[in-house]
Amino acid sequence: MTNPILWTPDQQQLGQLQISRFHERVNLKYDLTLGAYDELYQWSLDHSDEFWSEMWAFGEIISHRDYFETVDDLTKMPGAKWFSGATLNYAENLLRFRDEHIAIQFRGEDQVQRSLSYNQLYLEVARTAQAMQAAGVEKGDRVAGFIPNMPEAIIAMLAASSIGAIWSSSSPDFGIKGVLDRFSQIEPKIIFAADGYFYGGKRFDSLEKLGNILKLLPSVQKVVIIDYTGNQAIASIPHAVRWADFVDNDACEIAFAPLPFDHPLYIMYSSGTTGLPKSIVHSAGGTLIQHLKELMLHCDLKREDTIFYFTTCGWMMWNWLVSSLSVGATLVLYDGNPFYPNPGALWKMAEALEVSIFGTSAKYLDALETAGSKPGSEHRLDSLRAILSTGSPLSDESFDFVYRDIKQDLLLASISGGTDIVSCFALGNPALPVYRGELQCRGLGMKVEAFDDDGQPVLNQSGELVCTQAFPSMPIYFWNDPDGQKYHAAYFADYPGIWRHGDYIKINEHGGVRIYGRSDATLNPGGVRIGTAEIYSVVETLPQVADSLVVGQTWQDDERVILFVKLHEGVVLDDALEQELRSTIRKNCSPRHVPAVILETKDIPYTINGKKVEIAVKKIIAGKEVLNRSALVNPKSLDLYRDLEGLEE
Repeated sequence: MTNPILWTPDQQQLGQLQISRFHERVNLKYDLTLGAYDELYQWSLDHSDEFWSEMWAFGEIISHRDYFETVDDLTKMPGAKWFSGATLNYAENLLRFRDEHIAIQFRGEDQVQRSLSYNQLYLEVARTAQAMQAAGVEKGDRVAGFIPNMPEAIIAMLAASSIGAIWSSSSPDFGIKGVLDRFSQIEPKIIFAADGYFYGGKRFDSLEKLGNILKLLPSVQKVVIIDYTGNQAIASIPHAVRWADFVDNDACEIAFAPLPFDHPLYIMYSSGTTGLPKSIVHSAGGTLIQHLKELMLHCDLKREDTIFYFTTCGWMMWNWLVSSLSVGATLVLYDGNPFYPNPGALWKMAEALEVSIFGTSAKYLDALETAGSKPGSEHRLDSLRAILSTGSPLSDESFDFVYRDIKQDLLLASISGGTDIVSCFALGNPALPVYRGELQCRGLGMKVEAFDDDGQPVLNQSGELVCTQAFPSMPIYFWNDPDGQKYHAAYFADYPGIWRHGDYIKINEHGGVRIYGRSDATLNPGGVRIGTAEIYSVVETLPQVADSLVVGQTWQDDERVILFVKLHEGVVLDDALEQELRSTIRKNCSPRHVPAVILETKDIPYTINGKKVEIAVKKIIAGKEVLNRSALVNPKSLDLYRDLEGLEE
């Protein structure tokens, strides 16, 4: 049965879309008659070198030296070389505009409001880059941010990348161990940190935590403290200097270092819930061209747009958002609790700043609906034309909520990719209709397929998300992985030469995609593979259920399904509710989906980026220890799943 269409693009405006102009450009240049998106998509795979070359030109990438070859070998994964011979600078491409157009609007809850023009941003980066070089930062050095989502994070990152240093950041709400698990691997020379941050109307100190981190991080030679919350206690921080005293106020120009396409730009980290986080190194060129493709073609981001994404500096969506500067758009940065002082906080901001593209997570949209918020009737959202959602699968009901209670005439783009590729495998398309519960399409140039248990591509059938052709934003390597074994084990161990991402998906006949959760958390009762998101999408529609978690447990030479439910206050898990849960799952899914055991829990573990932690719970109930809890926003919740009655083998 085909999912209902919830939105269709205005046919009269299709020709104005950047993806339509790109489409027409390809047809004219190569004397083609490509029609629907699926034909353009297939061309981008069959002629990948031409596609990425056209994207380079369409995105007007600034380079110091041109490339002589787009890609050497598309079948070489990992290791394909892109845009050989080219030299460029990521920061230079993001700072191409120097005028009074607003580059950044910053909101720190209701405590702080600031804005920077593109001229001001360039000047601040120039001052910071000069100071970094005076402090001894060189090409290849690591520069870290332990910092809220504020303008100084972007300024410091751009200053580092203008030199050729490598940026890595962590949100200040990470625990000490979580930060050390990441930064101790990369040994940064300099750290940028705010004196604290705001959350829920409260002021939190970052300096005490930072001091404890620095005791075990001997590589740091200088700590730059940004005045944000008025915390004056920087004397206890070794090598500390205030931002205002660090920057070079006489600098006004940037000497952008010309660097190879694959020069390292970012070190990012896996969630680290099953071990030490993987340190994933991304290239400047690969990040830039992939983000330009997604922002310009798949989001239709233009200079006159204002784009917002609710994120911290510890989530890849921050890196993705920052690339919007290359288009000349206005970025909105928000630091704090999205529900403070009420659920309408972000929508009040979106109204005031005339946000046109609003990015968030599936968890936020679900919480918004649960809170009874109706942004569309509470705020004027005339400028809003797209909502982007990622972090976890967006439920069918959340699609309904957006179109019912936020706005009918907008593109709702559920997008999915990851830190691993600092971009998306499947995402939105302003030229395509939105089907309920579906990601609209696979990204141009991304040969994404669903593999069955025999490693064969399938349509209209759930399978393993794989990418069978190289793409520019693949990691260039993992840090401290000289022989590439960790990199290979992460993505290529199951299918040599083919990227296995770790998601369980279904691709349908019109190119839509459904995500069913992590494939390593996929349930397998009786040999039938089931995505956990299939059960969540049903269970969490019941009014009694606040949240849920599903895991598989080895049981009598098979696997049984265990459902944990977090209930709303006053609700009891009695026989009647258990029966309702089972019958609802059976009716909407299948008998195979019905859990063997249903238990109540007081809390569901989540990563700091808002993803449920199924694998860790699976280990706990199997009697194994989860060593790295620092990646969780609520690590104590795991203790609720230990020695549970009724789960004994």
